[in-house]
Amino acid sequence: MADFELTFLGTGTSVGIPMIGCDCETCRSTDPRDKRTRSSIYCRTSEAAWVVDTGPDFRTQCLRENIRSLDAALFTHPHMDHVTGFDELRRFTIDEGHYIPIHAMPSCLAALERMFDYAFNGENRYRGYLKPWPQPIRGPFKVGETLVTPLPVVHGKVEAIGFLFTRGGRKLCAYISDCKTVTPEAEEAMQGVDTLIIDALRHTPHPTHLNFAEALAFVKKLGARQNYFTHFQCEIMHAREEPKLPPQVRMAYDGLKLTWG
Repeated sequence: MADFELTFLGTGTSVGIPMIGCDCETCRSTDPRDKRTRSSIYCRTSEAAWVVDTGPDFRTQCLRENIRSLDAALFTHPHMDHVTGFDELRRFTIDEGHYIPIHAMPSCLAALERMFDYAFNGENRYRGYLKPWPQPIRGPFKVGETLVTPLPVVHGKVEAIGFLFTRGGRKLCAYISDCKTVTPEAEEAMQGVDTLIIDALRHTPHPTHLNFAEALAFVKKLGARQNYFTHFQCEIMHAREEPKLPPQVRMAYDGLKLTWG
């Protein structure tokens, strides 16, 4: 297998595409690239596999991609479209003594512990139950041989982060799903990264997300070799919008796989 493989489990905004009750051109599209579940990625190396965020479509995403084992779950922030599939992680902690590391900022872990108290309170450690092992993020950490660096970003009033994945000293990929502003600290950490994956909600300005123009400006500023937009609203139709982008910028879609040798 490739040294590092990343699969887009979902590339949609908080309501998913098609959106309930919407008859717009994108929501009625038959293009599979316009069928978007909530944003999440799955990363796999020869020694470890992990997911970033577990939204309400997480079970369907795991079945679609035939995900059978996970060594960790990472979380960007505690908004509902990124955490409400958390209980589906129980299938990865079947044995009584099997725990799954949960990497998140302390504020996000606290939110998860409130929402899923039964999993964290220590009273349910039976076979088949969800058994999380909280790992507060206070700096870079490792999953297998991959160095994971948290990337602080501004996303409304919630504390949010992206992740930079580095192997053998190579900055392979940065993933920022929800963001209005990239902090100077995060931008510095990403210098020299091969691939940037970044929030690009729509063309219309939004108070807590980058729109296409803002995302393109950051892409130009950072200068990664290749770039992928994600977390789209139904204002964005894949076949209509991707041809307008610069050659080094593509639109992600559910099921797309990226690899690094």
